[in-house]
Parts: sequence; structure tokens; C-alpha cells
Amino acid sequence: MRPLPDPTPVSPPLQAVQSDPTGQAEAAPLAGSYADPVDPVQAGSAWIRVFCEPITGLPSGDGDSRPLRGVSFAVKDNIDVFGFPTTAACPELDRFASEHAFVVQRLLEFGARLVGKTNLDQFACGLNGTRSPYGIVPNAFNPDYVCGGSSSGSAFAVATGQVEFALGTDTAGSGRVPAGLNNIVGFKPSKGLISTRGVLPAAQSVDCVSIFARTVGLAARVLQAALKFDCEDPYSQQRAMRSHPYGHSFHFGVPEELEFLGDDLSRLAFHEASERLTALGGIAIPVDFAPFREAGDLLYESALVAERYCAIRSFFDANADKVIEPVRTIIERGRQYSAADLYDAQHRLQRCMQRARRLWQTFDVLIVPTAPTHYRIDQMLREPIVLNRNLGTYTNFVNLLDYAAVSVPSSIRIDGLPFGITLIGLAGSDWALAELGQRYHHNCSLKQGATGLALPDPIAIPGLS
Repeated sequence: MRPLPDPTPVSPPLQAVQSDPTGQAEAAPLAGSYADPVDPVQAGSAWIRVFCEPITGLPSGDGDSRPLRGVSFAVKDNIDVFGFPTTAACPELDRFASEHAFVVQRLLEFGARLVGKTNLDQFACGLNGTRSPYGIVPNAFNPDYVCGGSSSGSAFAVATGQVEFALGTDTAGSGRVPAGLNNIVGFKPSKGLISTRGVLPAAQSVDCVSIFARTVGLAARVLQAALKFDCEDPYSQQRAMRSHPYGHSFHFGVPEELEFLGDDLSRLAFHEASERLTALGGIAIPVDFAPFREAGDLLYESALVAERYCAIRSFFDANADKVIEPVRTIIERGRQYSAADLYDAQHRLQRCMQRARRLWQTFDVLIVPTAPTHYRIDQMLREPIVLNRNLGTYTNFVNLLDYAAVSVPSSIRIDGLPFGITLIGLAGSDWALAELGQRYHHNCSLKQGATGLALPDPIAIPGLS
């Protein structure tokens, strides 16, 4: 693997901390303190906290048959881990975890080993990975380019082989954009399948815990372990799940008008992806993208943004000066709307949903570029609002319209940057999406992330008959 540049300095200093259940362990300098398999040379600014010893569930022995036994993972630092602060990339946030987030506890019980907590766009507000006082997370293939966000650290850690999988969160695409930009899988389950109890909200009614892995098979195994209804999470749901795959003859919707913002390499890569899906038995169906685009625009350009303010209202009102730009401006915008404005936005969203529902009668799965283009870090810093919005062109609408989605690697462009596509299905189609996504990924002749490792054999996707 090509060596990465020296890590971007972080402030406050990155720490390696003993996983002491009392939470009283003293911090030690990070250098040389990574728990295997984390490599400090490759760390960049991906980590906020790495534990000197991984956190585990029950003791492991030769008879331990738990399905995730010994598999290393990381969590985005807006997800609680018992005994440690949850920063959401805001060091001043006073949130100390008195218990594991529900999903973290589930994965530990299934045998996974928690290595540490990863960097993110502050308060999960962004799709690029540059909005953190802990440093900018670079792209795993070219450090001049953005990693994608807000789950930037989780994606980088997986892409570079530092952990086998990682948890992110996804409100507007944060569990998909970094996957597409780093040649890994980003699984955004149907809303409510994974409990968000113990996750600092971004917009609670549409938040999802997402899964990054280098293969669809592992991401599906993690989802299977994480699934459990949580009566203490107001948005947890017991979904009716599609139990049969799309098969070898399926209809895939493709937006009639695709926007690549002048990026001809991404345009070519998506054309090749459509041809590959056709070779797998798919039949392309042109789709009017207008209702999806209009729904996505509502996320930040209507009163729906007030939910971002609501999520951290007490902290923000007392500490707005501690929130970095442009996150502060985006969240502050949520203060200006009335209750009537919110109802108006919800009504507009429902109209988009009805229009989209009619379109779904003509296709089984919607295929879009995960992101329309790549941006250099210096470009993003000069135009942080507009370019960030562009990265969400094909992601912002998904949670608002209650869909499931999986971003899968598709190709490496001739400039060496990855290109990914996203398979989107109706709520409850998660296992079918995974099966099609795995079939597609293994047809692309790609390596795992930025590791240079060949893909393993595909596995049987759980939940399918």
C-alpha cells in the first residue's frame, strides 16, 4: 500500500486510553500505544481515542463460537462507549457515557473487539471530513482529496485496514459518501433496524447507525448481529423484511438526468456501472429524479434543519462559540423557523414521497452514483457549504423517504480515485440489497479498500430464503 503522509496535527492531542470500566484510567501518549491491528503510521487524523487494550464482551476461549469473535471494530465518536466521553468532535461537549450505546453492547456480546473511537465532521454535520478540531481526515487513496464525512474516521480506518469494520451514523449520507470515496462498503440500514439509543442525535427522526466494511458479506453479518428491537429507542422498529433476493432478472431505476458537476471520469464510471448491472441480468429503467432531488433539498433548505438545532439546543445556546464554522452557521439556521414552517416542510416532503411511491412501481432497486465527484481538501475549505451540498446530491433524500441503501465499490478511475454506486431499496429490502450488492462488488475485480488485499469468497447473505 502507498505510504500516507505525516498525520495532520490534532488539537487537543489524540490519546490512547486504557479501557478501564471505571472510566478512571489515565491517558497516555498515542505513539506506540495502538492495539493491534491499528497502525500509528497510517492513523492520520482518523482517531479521536484509541484504547491501549481493546474492549471485549465475554472472555474468549477455544469454545467461543460467537459469529463476530475477535473481529476488530471502531465507532464514530458520536456513539457512546462506557467510561469515556463522547465528543462528537467538540471537545467542550460534556457527555460522559454511563453505559455502552445499545448497538455497541450488541456487537461486543457477539464477540467483536472495540479498538477505539473515530473522528468526524463536528456534530455529524457535513459530508466531507474537514470539519473537526481533531484534524482533517484525508482520502485513503490520495491525501490531497477529502475522505467524505461525516463518518470520515470510521471510513478511513476500514479502508486502510486498521479495523475490519466500523460504525458510523447516517442522516444525509454520512454512512455512504465516505464509502464511495474510499473503495469500501457503506451499509445504511432501514430506519429503526439498529437502535440509536446511546447515539448523539444529528436529526433524530431520520438518523441511522451505518456500517463500514471492506466486503458486503461482513457488513451484512454485522447488521445481523446489531438487529434487535429496542423499546427504549422511540424510533426503533420491527420491520417486515424482504426475504427473497432480486434474482438474476431485475429492473433497476436510473435517474434520467444525472449530475456529475463536470467530472467526466465519474460520468464514465457510472456508465460502466450501468453496463455491468445489465450484464448481471438487470434491465435499466429511466426514472424522473425530481421528487428525490426535491426531498433531498428539504433537509437543509427548509424548516427540517431545525431538528439539527434541537439535537444540541441546550449546549448550542450556551456554547455557540465552541462550535466551528460552517457547522455553527448551519445549526444556527434552525433557530429561525416556526412550527408552521415545520409543518409546511413536512407536507412538502409527503408530496415528494407520494410522487416517488408511484415511480417505484416500475423498478425494483434505484441505482445512483454514491457521490457525483471528488473534491480536493483545499477546494472544500474554500467553498465548504456549496461543495459539501454537492456531495449529497444522491444521498440526502434516502432517510427522509424511508429507504434502505448500500454503497458498494464499482471501479478505480484512471486518476487513481475510487468510484462507488449506491443501491437503494424500499424499507425492509436490506438483505436483498446486500445480496445484489455483493454480486455486483465481486464482479468488479477490485481489492479491499486501500489494502491491496483480494476480495474473499462471497458468503450467504442472512435473512434470504
